Amino acid sequence: MQIASKFKQLFLGTICLSTVICSQAYAETGEPEKEDLKFGFIKLTDMAPLAIAYEKGYFEDEGLYVTLEAQANWKVLLDRVIDGQLDGAHMLAGQPLGATIGFGTQANIITAFSMDLNGNGITVSNAVWEKMKQYVPMKNGLPVHPIKADYLKPVVEEYKAEGKPFNMGMVFPVSTHNYELRYWLAAGGINPGYYAPLNGDTSGTLKADAFLSVTPPPQMPATLEAGTIYGYCVGEPWNQQAVFKGIGVPVITDYEIWKDNPEKVFGVSQEWADKYPNTHIHVVKALIRAAKWLDENNNANRKEAVDILSKPYYVGADANVIANSMTGTFEYEKGDKREVPDFNVFFRYHATYPYYSDAVWYLTQMRRWGQIPEYKPDSWYTDIAKKVYRPDIYAQAAKDLIAEGKMNATDFPDFETETGFKPPHQEFIDSVMYDGTKPNAYIDSFAIGLKAKDKI
Repeated sequence: MQIASKFKQLFLGTICLSTVICSQAYAETGEPEKEDLKFGFIKLTDMAPLAIAYEKGYFEDEGLYVTLEAQANWKVLLDRVIDGQLDGAHMLAGQPLGATIGFGTQANIITAFSMDLNGNGITVSNAVWEKMKQYVPMKNGLPVHPIKADYLKPVVEEYKAEGKPFNMGMVFPVSTHNYELRYWLAAGGINPGYYAPLNGDTSGTLKADAFLSVTPPPQMPATLEAGTIYGYCVGEPWNQQAVFKGIGVPVITDYEIWKDNPEKVFGVSQEWADKYPNTHIHVVKALIRAAKWLDENNNANRKEAVDILSKPYYVGADANVIANSMTGTFEYEKGDKREVPDFNVFFRYHATYPYYSDAVWYLTQMRRWGQIPEYKPDSWYTDIAKKVYRPDIYAQAAKDLIAEGKMNATDFPDFETETGFKPPHQEFIDSVMYDGTKPNAYIDSFAIGLKAKDKI
C-alpha cells in the first residue's frame, strides 16, 4: 500500500502550558529532516497505531509522507530495518534487545515507543483440548479460567510415553510469544527447553518436554490444522480464527499469564535515529496520538478501528474475527465468549511509555532459557535497557503534544520523577515477584530455567 500524506506544519506556541514543561527548559522540536518514510509491519491487530496514525492524518500533521508495507515475517522485517530499506517498523519487544546483544542478528536497534499491552493467546488443537479438558476445573458447565499448563502436562507426558514430540508454534526466538509460552509451560511443570549458543545450538529444544518452533503468525491456524503443531502462541486475530474455523481452542490469554504485559514496540536503527532525530520525535508524536484515539472514551473508537484493520493491506482478516478481541471480548471454546476489556490496551496505564523494567524482563527470560549464555551482573541488564529503550525521545514527543494543546500532562507519566522502573509486582500466573532492579534474583526464583550463574 502506498500512502502519501500531505504535511501541514502546525504553529507551535512559545508559551509554556505546564509547570512540567517550564521546569525542564522545554524547547519545541524542529522540522523533520526526512519526510518520506516507509514503515514495515506484520499482519496483526497490534499494528493498529501505525494504521490509525496514517488513516487519521496524524503522520500528515507532523509533516511526514508515510508508506506502510506488510512484511513476510519478523526476520525479514528486522533485516530490512537494519539495511535501511525500512525507516522503522512494528517490532517484537525482544527484537531490538536481541539484536543489540547479538542473539541471532547483531545490530543497534532502539525504541522510543511501546505499541501496546497484552494481545496474545495460546491455542491448542481440538484433540489436545479434549485430552486436557478432563483435568480442567469446571463451574456451571464452563472451564474455570485461567487455565494452567498443569492440565496440559498429562497430555505432554502421554505423547512423550508414545515417543511423539509435542510440538508447538511461536513466532520468533526473541518474541514475546516465545517467552510467554515458555512462562506458561514452565509454570505448569513443562520444560520448554534451552538454547545453547556457545555450543552452536540455537534450537531452544535442549532438555525439552515440549518442542517450540517458529511459524509466521498468519500461518499458525493452517499449521495447526495440518497437524504439524499441537498448539501455538500468537497475537490476534490468529487465535480467534482458530475458533471461527473450528480447528482449535484458545486456552489462555497473555493478560492471564502476566497482567498488562508489554508487547510490541516501534523500532528504528540507532544510525537512523542519529541521522533523523527530529523526524523520529515527529513519528512518535503521531503514534502517541493514534494510541490515545484507540483507547479513548472507553474504547469507543474500536469498531471503526476494526473496520480499518480488516482492510486487505492492513490485517486483512474478517472484521468479525478482529472484533472478537478488539472490542473487549475473547472467545475461548466455541460459544464461550467472555469479557476481557483489557485484552488489547494501546494507551491507558501509560502503555506507550518505554519502561526500562519492561526491557529488563525480556532480558531475564533470554537468560533463563539460555539465549544469554552466561552470567551477567544486574548493572549489565540496566545498561542494555537504557541503551535500547529511549524514554527521553518519548518525553520530548509528549511535551510537544502538550505544548500544542493536543494532549494533557496527565496523559503521561510525571517526567520529573519517572525512573523508568515499574514498582515490584507479582501479577503473573505463578505469582512470582518481579523487580526490574534485581534481575538475577528474579532469574534465580524460578523452579524451571537456568539460574543466574548456570551454563548449558
